[in-house]
Amino acid sequence: MQKEVAATIGFFDGVHSGHRFLIKQLKDLADSEGLPSAVITFRQHPQSILQAGYKPELLCTLEEKISLLSSLDIDFCYLIDFSKELSQLSARAFISNILRKELNVKQLLIGYDHRFGKNRAEGFSDYVKYGQDYGLKVVQALELPSFVGHVSSTLIRNNLTAGNPEEANRLLSYNYSLEGKVIEGNKLGREIGFPTANIEINDKNKVIPKEGIYAASVHLGTEKYQGMAYIGKRPTIVSNGEQRIEVHIFDFSEDIYGKTLRLEFVKFLREDITFNGLSELKEQLFIDKENTIAAFL
Repeated sequence: MQKEVAATIGFFDGVHSGHRFLIKQLKDLADSEGLPSAVITFRQHPQSILQAGYKPELLCTLEEKISLLSSLDIDFCYLIDFSKELSQLSARAFISNILRKELNVKQLLIGYDHRFGKNRAEGFSDYVKYGQDYGLKVVQALELPSFVGHVSSTLIRNNLTAGNPEEANRLLSYNYSLEGKVIEGNKLGREIGFPTANIEINDKNKVIPKEGIYAASVHLGTEKYQGMAYIGKRPTIVSNGEQRIEVHIFDFSEDIYGKTLRLEFVKFLREDITFNGLSELKEQLFIDKENTIAAFL
């Protein structure tokens, strides 16, 4: 049987600063009890299983979530497959059958506003009682200090879709990013002196920030560059076009078709607007480049 652990549980989308505060408390609890620390999370967004046609808007992929959690020096990350059957378990049954019997949780740290079990009908005092019945101690985590302010995945999503990546990044404690493969475009950017890499995003369930121009860090393999990213439908060039995600990388001329890029959104520069022809667009792009360079200073 695997070791007893001190654990916490949640979906942890984004592994944001609120999650990190909880996990710091988990590590302190584990150390004080002489137990390994474990984060229990789900492979699938619960609503995507319970609600037909639900499309989650995620802050991180499963792979990114595991990477972010591993960077916090926890001992174990337990991935549970969320299912309709699991959703029907009462809190008592979940504590007994999953947490205690399967995962050997000895200490369970619960987020101050977290609920689990069928219909999330019960609360912390119920969890404490059920835990006592099965030899599991349930502890309630502290709330984030008031000077930090409210942090939630929903608030971060709202900031990204409102064109406020700086606040989203503050709440995350790192820069929000999108990753994808470089695909062929129509090469119009090259003609006006601003060649772009067109990116096909790997995970269509990730949040796409507000359309417009951004200062962005560009990661290609182990190299990092500065650039200006564009999200939009290119209204100056086509009408009713499909949304594209492109980036002009500064001081860069390599052929990177088929390679994977990761964009970190640093600052929103301006809205996506329609210009009176390519010459006017080109003039604005020079201004955008100056503003992007300034954003990195």
